[in-house]
Amino acid sequence: MAVLKSDASHIITSEKATSGVSLRKKHGEKDFDRAHQYILNATAGAETHTPVDLKALRRKIDWKIVPLMFCCYTIQFVDKVLLNYAGVMGMNQQLGLVGNNFSNAASVFYIAYLIAEIPNGAYESFGFDDANGHIDTNLTAPRFAVWYCGVGAGQIIAGLVSYIFQQVNHQAIAGWQIMFLVLGAVTILLGVVTFFLLPNTPFEARFLSEGEKLALLNHVSVNRTGIENKNVKLWQLLEGLLDPQLWLLTILTILISISSGVITTYSATVIRSFGFSSPISALLNMPSGVVSIAYSLLTGYGVRHTSYRWAWIVLCCASGVIGGGLLSFMPKSNRAGLLAGIYLVNAITATLGVIYQWTSSNVAGQTKRVASMALISGSFGVGNIVGPQTFQAKDAPQYLPAKITVLATQASGALVAAVLFLYYLWANKRRDSAMSSLEVAELESDSDPSIWENLTDKENKLFRYVY
Repeated sequence: MAVLKSDASHIITSEKATSGVSLRKKHGEKDFDRAHQYILNATAGAETHTPVDLKALRRKIDWKIVPLMFCCYTIQFVDKVLLNYAGVMGMNQQLGLVGNNFSNAASVFYIAYLIAEIPNGAYESFGFDDANGHIDTNLTAPRFAVWYCGVGAGQIIAGLVSYIFQQVNHQAIAGWQIMFLVLGAVTILLGVVTFFLLPNTPFEARFLSEGEKLALLNHVSVNRTGIENKNVKLWQLLEGLLDPQLWLLTILTILISISSGVITTYSATVIRSFGFSSPISALLNMPSGVVSIAYSLLTGYGVRHTSYRWAWIVLCCASGVIGGGLLSFMPKSNRAGLLAGIYLVNAITATLGVIYQWTSSNVAGQTKRVASMALISGSFGVGNIVGPQTFQAKDAPQYLPAKITVLATQASGALVAAVLFLYYLWANKRRDSAMSSLEVAELESDSDPSIWENLTDKENKLFRYVY
């Protein structure tokens, strides 16, 4: 087991972390991550830790965290997509929603989501970054994929739940209202359970021994992204605003998310426009979840074994383009082709999981990293605000402009992913040419304290972008 070593000078500069806000970086300032001090204390003590099997440790963490994350993502997606099914369960008629009211209601949901990202980002900036630092970057992709399969599972469950509640006939309360109440209660309950069971960082993981925590911290040190630092660095925010990769990731997320209007808000309505009844439309939407799961696993394990995140995103976008083309130009009489189109559009859900993992892997510096993740989540909200607005009442029941929008945004998303690849390739080659082999050897040594120094990806000479 590799353990970071540190001389006395490192101990002097690694003062106990305290919360604070810095306007600018001071010359020679050292701001070490909490993990650095933890490792120093653990290795300085007299206690000898038993060697840890990293594979067994990863399995242990996986079983404690991934299933809970999967459940969270499943139920949050079910809760979010219920509006989609309520639209074909009589909600519009009972609430008097006419014209573009339904599209506006879907957009308002994501306006609230976008506003909530502000306090959420501030909360995480002070060190509360859920499940951060539990695995090294090279192994995160399949784990992101597994919990992101919750989107597909949510689609399957929501379709079945909608069908069941459409069989409920009650004079006092409608089936869609009961559906909202039941699933809302389940969401709240799972949120409470998650609050108590999901650790913020490895330090709070009660299921890990001290030796396992130490082994884990050394294991993830190769990420060079840190674990926890409660000092807010405003210059890191400025660096993020000027970072081309974040603007490209933001544009990519918005483009991908615009098409989610087909998936989260109007898929049941679009299927019903093919000539199916409301209950059957709910059931026919369930295979969309199977497609989401298949593409999430394909991309997650594909990234794990081949990297090339950009290429897997292009593959998903290409499937979305084909789906958008089938929806736009397939004859109305060919219902099988139209259903194939709406199922293929669901391939794009996998790209968002890749983007989240891509961002967390390529952005370092606690303040910059948290702000970047909040920016990407906010971009997801922006895309989902725009998406429902592509469905205008005047275009019903075919909604051809919305379907063509799917085709156009996914093609554009594939192009942006390719540009990101070229940018990362250029940035890495530029860094390689600027460093001598001696500098690389010195920085790669176990005694290098910059691993935990809260450096951004721009500041850390040894940081290399994954693509």
